[in-house]
Amino acid sequence: MRILSLLCVCFLSSFVSNVSAQVVEKVFDILGRDSLSVQRNITVSDSDSIRLVDIQAELAAAKLNEANLRMEVEQMKLAAFVADSLKLAKQKHRIDSLRMVTQGIPVVVDNDTLFYFYAKRGGHTPQQRAENVANDITELGKRFNLQPDSLYIESSDIVTDVMYDNKVIVSFTDLDGLWENCSRDQLAASKRLVIVEKLRLMKEEHGMLQLCKRIIYFVLVLIGQFLLFWGTNWLFRKLKVRIVRLRNTRLKPFSIQDYELLDTQKQVKLLIFLANLVRYVFMFLQLLLTVPLLFSIFPQTKSLAYLLLSYIWEPIRSILVGIVSYIPNLFTIFVIYMAIRYLVRLVRYLAGEVQSERLKLRGFYPDWAIPTYHIIRFLLYAFMIAMIYPYLPGSNSGVFQGISVFVGLIVSLGSSTVIGNIIAGLVITYMRPFKIGDRIKLNDTTGNVVEKTPLVTRIRTPKNEVVTIPNSFVMSSHTVNFSQSAREYGLIIHSEVSIGYDVPWRVVNKLLIEAALNTPGVVDDPRPFVLSTSLSDWYPVYQVNAYIKDADCLAEIYSDLHQNIQDRFNEAGVEIMSPHYMAVRDGNASTIPSNENIAEDEI
Repeated sequence: MRILSLLCVCFLSSFVSNVSAQVVEKVFDILGRDSLSVQRNITVSDSDSIRLVDIQAELAAAKLNEANLRMEVEQMKLAAFVADSLKLAKQKHRIDSLRMVTQGIPVVVDNDTLFYFYAKRGGHTPQQRAENVANDITELGKRFNLQPDSLYIESSDIVTDVMYDNKVIVSFTDLDGLWENCSRDQLAASKRLVIVEKLRLMKEEHGMLQLCKRIIYFVLVLIGQFLLFWGTNWLFRKLKVRIVRLRNTRLKPFSIQDYELLDTQKQVKLLIFLANLVRYVFMFLQLLLTVPLLFSIFPQTKSLAYLLLSYIWEPIRSILVGIVSYIPNLFTIFVIYMAIRYLVRLVRYLAGEVQSERLKLRGFYPDWAIPTYHIIRFLLYAFMIAMIYPYLPGSNSGVFQGISVFVGLIVSLGSSTVIGNIIAGLVITYMRPFKIGDRIKLNDTTGNVVEKTPLVTRIRTPKNEVVTIPNSFVMSSHTVNFSQSAREYGLIIHSEVSIGYDVPWRVVNKLLIEAALNTPGVVDDPRPFVLSTSLSDWYPVYQVNAYIKDADCLAEIYSDLHQNIQDRFNEAGVEIMSPHYMAVRDGNASTIPSNENIAEDEI
């Protein structure tokens, strides 16, 4: 009976191994308690069959309970499996719906895409996972003692890792497997082969043999650069000798009119300087190509080579792109410029017609034509600049605008006098007080106008002194225009003489008019006339007036008039009482020159 109880216990313990611990513990308590009671009954009475029947009934009940519990456990497992299957199906359906719109993040090593990441893991985005894996593979591939086949796979409950020397290279989860339509173990196995193949290529690139080859290439490039420098300097020395020889053969002095601008020695120096400049530029271009080439030989410095090339290429590319993108604006600027240019030509043609008086405009004088043309041309070009300004490169930049404001401020602060002279020049032009060539008197300055500019007026005096006068000073001073009066009315010249009371005034008037008519430059229509300006204590004063048409010969005409007055009065025997003097008629000689003295003066 004891043996049967133990067999039952073993059978129940093995049969209910998957049942909960509470049920197993309960069965063991019942069996243990029953075994002790059986032993006591055996010692008391071997014929207690009623107790055995009870034990068998309890054992049958326990078996029934165990079967029920086992069924419940299977039902729970089935429910959990169904739930996991539904969750997995939902995830797969969601991934399938996202697959068309979601792009994977590539793992790029040496410009080679190995595989893609789609899902996050451990708080890391797909971008971060791809960057970390790419960095780890790149770092591993640069080892000299690399064994690509040593890459192995370790799997846990949640991830499968691809490892090398206890270092995790990449980890895959079930979600990664769903994105690739496989399990994570299968995904890890396939990607391990891809990584191994890439590591083999990197080992060949970073191995000792490749290092020796790169060192040889590096030395060859240095030798080639040295030979290029030596050849460049050798060619420059040869070219310098040829240039020096040209001094005595083909080179000739370069002259502008009578001024020798460049002699042969200066030309030789200039040519040597230009050749030297070309040599340095050529050597600099060689370095620009050689230095990136040296850095590109070794993988460790290849990125630096690309950086140096970018420093060279990026400015050139930006300039070329800027030129191409600027072509529409350039076309607009060209159209504006051509329109303004032909408009200025039209205004210049009209100004020439008005100046030559072929085109007459009422109230518009011919001498206004050219100044008006200059004003209109300035306004048109200013308008053109205002239209072109928005199309200039960098016109919207703060630096460009700051420079424009600064220049405008400097001009406004330092050009008040200049602006005043320009405004005065415009007013003078349209007031027409004089024109170029006129004989004028400006305050104490008398001469011919030789130049009128927007800022100053230049006058050449009869002594050939050129006087420059600001236009603002001309505006604030009074101006006498001799030439304008001579052209329109006839300029009246005058001179005064004092004759004694003993000479009749009619005789004096006759002599003065005859002297005036005999003067070159004096016109006889209107006829000269004489005015008696005063009757002084010792003599009367006579003023002769005569008309002239040429104000430029004013000084010569005055000189000739004074000489003729003396000649006529001397011929008539009339003394001129100027300058003042007193003569006592006690036998002193007359002041009239004798004919002999006149003849000697003429000789």
